[in-house]
Amino acid sequence: MGITTSLCTSFKQEILQGTHQLGTHQLRVALIKNSPSGTFDKTTANYSDLGADEVATGGNYTRDNAANNLTTGSVSVSTDASSGRAYVDLPDITFNNVTLSADGCLIYNTSASSKAVAVIDFGGTVSATAGDLTIEFPAPTANGSAAIIRLDTPS
Repeated sequence: MGITTSLCTSFKQEILQGTHQLGTHQLRVALIKNSPSGTFDKTTANYSDLGADEVATGGNYTRDNAANNLTTGSVSVSTDASSGRAYVDLPDITFNNVTLSADGCLIYNTSASSKAVAVIDFGGTVSATAGDLTIEFPAPTANGSAAIIRLDTPS
């Protein structure tokens, strides 16, 4: 099985239905263990889809815990008039003093029944042993093209 980086299809539909209010809703990160047995990609619809493939609670990483929140005030939504793009700037998140290994993560919205937003493949296993593990989301470029979450106008 595996992980494929993508915005979740359900998230795209829910954005149009007004379910997600990025910038004010609480987003959270769940770590996907190394060599997951499930498949996590655009079809992932909810945090509950992770099940046993989420990294186990241990140290300072706790499943579905407020410590895994992306700081609400730091999640910002912007637009770029020249590209017609809307995008979200996500803050980095650090899990302090943990011992774990993960192949990816799921961003989900706890303010909207833990609905999935995006799946991220780390491109390999990342680990920490009694140390810090930081997920660095790319800073959007001036027109938002590097943002993890972005809506583009068709060319």
